[in-house]
Amino acid sequence: MDGTRASWVNTTHDWSGAVDADHLSRIRQDPALFAPGGPEHLVLEVVAYAADEAASRGGGRCLVTLHTDGSVSVADDGRGTDTRVDEHGQVVKKPVMATKDLRFFDHPETERLPDGHPRRGMSVVAALSTWLIHTNRRLDGSWTQRYEHGVPVTGLEPVEADGTTGTSVRFLPDGSPRPRYSSTTAEVTRWSAHWPHLTVRLTAGD
Repeated sequence: MDGTRASWVNTTHDWSGAVDADHLSRIRQDPALFAPGGPEHLVLEVVAYAADEAASRGGGRCLVTLHTDGSVSVADDGRGTDTRVDEHGQVVKKPVMATKDLRFFDHPETERLPDGHPRRGMSVVAALSTWLIHTNRRLDGSWTQRYEHGVPVTGLEPVEADGTTGTSVRFLPDGSPRPRYSSTTAEVTRWSAHWPHLTVRLTAGD
């Protein structure tokens, strides 16, 4: 979709701004409220987006990888994060990491995650992570971007196409750089029951 940003309809996020510093600061000031349970809740916040994509397409897959440095990556096989070209020819990615999710953040009664806590959005994950790398592959291009505590520290960098589409989010939750999060087959089964359109697989990585 081309055209002025002002003409773009806001559904999940506000296209008019790339970073909402006040929003990110609010999250970081109260991690117990926005990420009850710590890293476990952050993982569910990311998987929820893969579940949204799977539901919109009638089904999808998601791979959760626990890395030895303590980071976690969540990769899905969807269409990739919405990315558009504005009136200046600039590629613009929907600001899912650094602005609030308009559906959930101020409406915690709207949806609950499998841990029973409110869904707030991907910006919670970004704000409460030392670093986060967001890679999205679409039919019309692929890009990656790095964030530190929710603030982008690189531009939207093109990556070589590999014939697939989807979104990958790898993040290191604040705290010790050693592994802090683990999951079980029983938990993954519970996630699949919560999101019936999404098939979740858990693996360990380097």
